[in-house]
Amino acid sequence: MQAWKDFGVELSTTSNEAAKLFDATLKQYVEWYDDDIMGQVIKIGLNALGTGRSYYLDKDFQTEVQNLVGLGKSPSTLPHEQQHINAVKLWAQGEMTQTCQIWESILVDNPLDMLALKFAHDSYFYQGHHPQMMRDSIAGVFPHWKSSMPLYSYLYGMHSFGLEECNHYAEAEKVARKGLELNRNDCWSTHSMAHVLEMTGRSSEGIQFMSSTENDWNICAMLACHNYWHYGIYNIERGLYDEAVGLFDTQVGPRAVKSGAMLDMVDACSLLYRLSLEGVKVKDKWKEFNEICRDHAEDHILTFNDAHFLMASLGAGDKTVSDKLITSLKEFAKGTGKGDNQRIAQEVGVPLCDALVAYDAGDFATAVSLVNPLRYKIINIGGSHAQRDLFNQFLIHAAIQSPQKDHNRLARVLLMERKALKTNSPLTDRLISRAMAVHVDG
Repeated sequence: MQAWKDFGVELSTTSNEAAKLFDATLKQYVEWYDDDIMGQVIKIGLNALGTGRSYYLDKDFQTEVQNLVGLGKSPSTLPHEQQHINAVKLWAQGEMTQTCQIWESILVDNPLDMLALKFAHDSYFYQGHHPQMMRDSIAGVFPHWKSSMPLYSYLYGMHSFGLEECNHYAEAEKVARKGLELNRNDCWSTHSMAHVLEMTGRSSEGIQFMSSTENDWNICAMLACHNYWHYGIYNIERGLYDEAVGLFDTQVGPRAVKSGAMLDMVDACSLLYRLSLEGVKVKDKWKEFNEICRDHAEDHILTFNDAHFLMASLGAGDKTVSDKLITSLKEFAKGTGKGDNQRIAQEVGVPLCDALVAYDAGDFATAVSLVNPLRYKIINIGGSHAQRDLFNQFLIHAAIQSPQKDHNRLARVLLMERKALKTNSPLTDRLISRAMAVHVDG
């Protein structure tokens, strides 16, 4: 930064690393160098993992991927670069499992390859049924890293999140706190701490934690919306609906609209849907999110995304988009050759989305009949335990409202299970009271 200032050009960034990257980019532009392979891998990889561009529908994206594959055919391409190219291509094509195997193979040969490590870590998040791999991927390379190496401290937040998703909450908290001790602006360590506090029923502590550290993590724009989502669900847990709506109106909603990023959009949809399940009137807030989500109704990159996009169209009362999403999802699920999500859509996505439609129409019995058999399969759609808890709440609400007595009894069983898992949950206590009041003769 000082070198640029001495040159007479000041940069607003406080990061020397960002200034160096700007310098390198400008140098390459002026000197007319070819695009380097790994730069393209990062660019296209981020587009793929962002889940906002479909390889099968976005022809420009398909061309970008194919051009990258062409670059890799150069005799000067190194073996690990070729592996990265193959991984990005396969991810774009929906082959998440194969992709992670390639990244793990890279890490066996080079445990310091942060790109392979980070891409694999994020991909395991998209594959909810692989939390052990998320945990072990970091643990396997950690001993090779030295504290003096760039980005070393960020390994703690990544390892912590893998531990948390494997239900090792005490160890996850310890590791996340170490990450924040090394770098208080590590928003992924903050994120993992937020998960620990959520899953252990410490919502009051979670509110205090997010509030007291807000200026540390909200500067990380790409994850700030998600961390505000965590802040919001603590408030919903405690029945502080005005506070949750306030966070939505001032942070989650505006950030999601501004970025258009899929992670931010599903966070916005999730928070609104949770509020609606609690009886909070949010119907007037759905329209602008449906306007963004509707463009992705036929992507079917992740079933997790599909379900949240459907929440937006149902919330906005946009039957045209809802019908288009459901119809195209069913067609997608019938096919083959388009990656892991095709199978997941068939096994989980179609009945889950049908259940959301049934619930919206007031057909709670059908919603229960569709979702209850999926309880232990929903993990396959991806996301975290905290994110997928929305579907646990959905099933309980449907079972409470169903006219069938066996569904009412199921609601009580589900609530007892929930209470045993997280004893300190005001949300669960409210639902128990509601179930008992509604089913006094059940």
